[in-house]
Amino acid sequence: MAIIEPVCAVFRRKLKSEGLKYTPERAQVLDAIVRQTTLFEPDQIVSEVKKTGIRVSKATVYRTIKLLVEAGIIQRVPLDAEGAVYHCVFGRAPSELLVRMDTREVIALHVPELEALRDRIAKQYGVQVQVHRFIVLATA
Repeated sequence: MAIIEPVCAVFRRKLKSEGLKYTPERAQVLDAIVRQTTLFEPDQIVSEVKKTGIRVSKATVYRTIKLLVEAGIIQRVPLDAEGAVYHCVFGRAPSELLVRMDTREVIALHVPELEALRDRIAKQYGVQVQVHRFIVLATA
C-alpha cells in the first residue's frame, strides 16, 4: 500500500511555489472541495464556504480552484465551450468519465482495460502512477 501525502501538504507546497499563503479562506475552500463526492461547480463551493461563517469572494474560490487543478488535487471536466465542472481526484480511485456535451450529463465509467494499460505503461517507464484521468467528450 502506498502512503499518500496529506492533501493540505500538497496544496501548501503548490502555494509556496507560487509565493502565496495558506489562508483560512483557502483552507475552507479546500475543505469544502474535499468533502464533495460528486462533480461540483465553483458557485456550490462559494455557498458551502459561506455556510461556515467565513467570508469568501467568488474570485477567491475561482483562483483557489485554478491552483488546486494545477496541483493535481482536482480535475476540470469541460462540458462545453463556456462551462466546466470539477471533481476531487486526490487520493481517490482512478476515474473515467463520459461527458455528454449536448446534455451536460456526466457518466462515470469503469474500464479495467485502461487500468491494465496504465499499469503496463508505468512498469515500462519505471514510474508510479499518482493519478490517471480519462475523459470522453461526446455528443449524440
